[in-house]
Amino acid sequence: MKNLDQRNQIIEYSLKLNSTNLSPLRSGNISLRGIEDDIEGYLITPSGKKYETLKPEDIVFMGLNEEKEKNSTNKPSSEWRFHRDIYVNKKEAHAIVHAHSLHATAVSSHGKTIPPFHYMIALAGGDDIKCAEYATFGTEELSKNVIKALENRSACLMSNHGQVAFGKNLDDAFELAQEIENICHQYTIALKLGQPKILSFEEMKKVLDKAKNYKKE
Repeated sequence: MKNLDQRNQIIEYSLKLNSTNLSPLRSGNISLRGIEDDIEGYLITPSGKKYETLKPEDIVFMGLNEEKEKNSTNKPSSEWRFHRDIYVNKKEAHAIVHAHSLHATAVSSHGKTIPPFHYMIALAGGDDIKCAEYATFGTEELSKNVIKALENRSACLMSNHGQVAFGKNLDDAFELAQEIENICHQYTIALKLGQPKILSFEEMKKVLDKAKNYKKE
């Protein structure tokens, strides 16, 4: 089977969506950039299947220039469009994790950008975490909104929906999604005490410079 290792990786991290409570039941989706038959594209979780039942052959390959699955009896995740558009627009993206995580979804229901109340926000690539405007799941409009919110970022919230994060591999993308969920949890707690202190633009610039080497330390 083509791309067997990548297919197994997607299954492994799909199971982690449930085991870590990052995304319950069938919610969320995962993809990896890949090539099949000299076609550049990505492998993505199928639509509607429980993660615990996934087999390598269930993972769907989609071409970057296609809107139809290749050589699969399964339909791709309904969110395949923003996965494709992230890969097209973000050459550094090699893996994507989309989750309906509890606190990220709660914060996203307010449709607001998360300000720099904590320096760890820099892990998403900027001095705040944007929230993509709401649009019906699976639509071109939603994809455009996500791409806009990801400008100079590697993660964002999705209004009334959840979050999405990308990285150089699935481990990086999944870890970033966990970080976003943790930040959102902290933010909801901070708001219960009132408006949190916001770090200055100058301070966040320092943090962003240091964050480039965060995982190397």
